[in-house]
Amino acid sequence: SQLKVAPGMLVIGRGALASEFILVQWYPYCRGYNSNAVLKLLPYHNAGLGIDMQVAAGIYGKVDDFPGGVRIYRSRIFSSGPSLTLTSQSNPGHNDEFSPQLLAQWQTKGTYQDIADYRFEHTKIQDRDAALIWQRRGPSMLLTAHIISPDHIVEANCLPSSSDESLYRQAYELSIRTIKVEGPATQLKPEPG
Repeated sequence: SQLKVAPGMLVIGRGALASEFILVQWYPYCRGYNSNAVLKLLPYHNAGLGIDMQVAAGIYGKVDDFPGGVRIYRSRIFSSGPSLTLTSQSNPGHNDEFSPQLLAQWQTKGTYQDIADYRFEHTKIQDRDAALIWQRRGPSMLLTAHIISPDHIVEANCLPSSSDESLYRQAYELSIRTIKVEGPATQLKPEPG
């Protein structure tokens, strides 16, 4: 009886050891490959919105147009998939920068409205004045970008996938920082002093 059990235990032990070895050796490679596949940038153009951009492959799946905007998303079976919603409106003032009052409102909104994990960044995206806002919405971190040109004001709202939120946050930030808004070039203002 022991002669039959011992070889069985040996085979099971070797199988478990081999499985652990494969998992330890190949899992980081597979995870890295998946990350690279999700972060690969693909071109996207929408003349109606006046934008050109690169969208991360992990987001770029289906495209639904609606009046004044577009929703780019990848559907999932068992979890909510990532989505990127872009809207564009005309810029009636033809300003190439956001007003200091509007920037101050966005910057202090998290404090005044007690929004968890609220973060604001005033930046440039493809030589256009822009504001990035991160805020917690339910279990996910929502990223909103506002980009202004003399002709258009573009807003991008990103909601990451529930499967790997940090990876999809990287994908959104990469995608958003590639948005080129059509219109005249931003006028360079002389530095004071």
